[in-house]
Amino acid sequence: MSALSDLRDKNRRSLVLALTITAIFFVVELIGGILTNSLALLSDAGHMFTDVLALGMSVFAMWLARRPPTKSHTFGYHRFEIFAAFLNGLTLAGISVYIFFEAYHRFLDPPDVAGLPMMVIAVFGLFVNIASGYILHQSKDDSLNVKGAYLHVLGDALGSIGAILAGVIMWTTGWMYADPLFSVIIGILIVVSSWRLLQDTFHVLMQGTPPDIEPEEVQEAIAGIDCVVGVHDLHIWTLTSGINAMTVHVNVDESVSQKLHDDIIRNIRELALEMFSIQHTTVQLELDDNGDHQCIVQADYQ
Repeated sequence: MSALSDLRDKNRRSLVLALTITAIFFVVELIGGILTNSLALLSDAGHMFTDVLALGMSVFAMWLARRPPTKSHTFGYHRFEIFAAFLNGLTLAGISVYIFFEAYHRFLDPPDVAGLPMMVIAVFGLFVNIASGYILHQSKDDSLNVKGAYLHVLGDALGSIGAILAGVIMWTTGWMYADPLFSVIIGILIVVSSWRLLQDTFHVLMQGTPPDIEPEEVQEAIAGIDCVVGVHDLHIWTLTSGINAMTVHVNVDESVSQKLHDDIIRNIRELALEMFSIQHTTVQLELDDNGDHQCIVQADYQ
C-alpha cells in the first residue's frame, strides 16, 4: 500500500498548488469582471470561484481519507473523495444553469462591455488555468477526486478562451451579443464535461462494478484454482479511486482438510490482487461433495 500512499501524497500536493494559483487569480478576475461589466468574464470568475471551492473540498477529502477506520466507519473515510467529486459535478451543472439564465437576459438587452480590458484579464486567466490544468493533468487518471478538480479547471480554461474571443469581437466590431453568445457556449461545454464525472461518481456511490473489471473473468479465474468446484455471490465494488473490494462464496471439495482452507483463501486473495487489482477480498468457503477425493491444494494459484 506504500506505492498507493505515495501516489495520494503526490495528488494532494498537486491539488494544493492548483488551489493556491486559482484562489489568487479568482480575486483578480472578479474585480476585472465588475469593472468591465462582462458577463463572460464574470461567468468565468464564478466558475473559478467554484474551482476554489472544488479544489479546497478535494484537498479536504484527501485529508479526511487518510484518517484511520473507526467503529462506525470500518472502511475509513475513503468514500468521501468520491462524494467530493460528485459534488464537484453538481456544482459544474449549477454553474451552467446560472450562465444560461444570465445570458438569456443579456440577449434581450445587451449592455456595453469593455472588450479590451476584459480580453486582457481573460488572457491572464487562461495562463493560470493552463498552469493549474498541467499540474492536475498528471494525476487526473489516478483519482476521480482529482479528475473532478481537473474538469473544473478545464472548464475555466474554456471559459477564458470564450471570454477572449468575445472580447476580440466586441472590441473590433462593437457587437455586444458576443458576450452572452460565448457564455452559452461555455455553459454547454461545462455541461458536457460534468456529465461524465457525475456518471462515474454515481456508479461508485451505487457500488457498481469497476469498469476495468469483468466479473465473469474473476469468477472463471477463481473457479480455476485447485479444489474450487463452484463460485457464487460474487460482488466487486470500488471504495475510492485505486482501492477495490470483493466478497465471494466459494464451493470447495469436501475432501479438502480444514488446514488447507487457508491455502485456498490465500490463493484467491493473491489472484484477486495480482490479476484484477482488488485490494480487499473476503472469501466464504463452503463444502461441496463433487465426488473427487484426490484434490490437492497447490501453494501458488499459478
